[in-house]
Amino acid sequence: MRRPATDAEAKALASGVRLRIIRLCLDRALTNKEIAERLDANPATVLHHVRTLVATGFLVPQEERRGPRGAREVPYLATGKSWQLSVGEHGAGTNQAMLEAFQQELALLEDRAESVNFARLGLRLTPQEWQELQDRFQALLDEYAHRERTHGRPYSIFLAMYEDRSRD
Repeated sequence: MRRPATDAEAKALASGVRLRIIRLCLDRALTNKEIAERLDANPATVLHHVRTLVATGFLVPQEERRGPRGAREVPYLATGKSWQLSVGEHGAGTNQAMLEAFQQELALLEDRAESVNFARLGLRLTPQEWQELQDRFQALLDEYAHRERTHGRPYSIFLAMYEDRSRD
């Protein structure tokens, strides 16, 4: 069962950049500099986002290390907390941020379009069937989200389920 996000948590998740940072730090800890390089972004801007994610518990600093030139570096690792939250009334901002993050990540695959699998389906469901479908997808995603993530290729899943008002 997911708990409702606090206002601060929902605000932190309402940024496509912050969602991408969480994803980048999911499997291994990255420093602010490494995150900025992967996002092709200003390190100062990225640091602002990283501090917001640390303050809200989405990232946790790891043991300090020395960089190639001896500078102090702090790597950050995602906690997995975002998967345990429901954004509820804050959904619109977070939904838009998820779309932005998805589009930015998809743009990185222009030369590998064959590695993206899209599907689109229109259905008519009773309220009970709608709930059953949501529960089954959630159970499947939860199962995979809680598996050990040390081996294999990284994949991301973007799933949007919504009432299609254009067909009313």
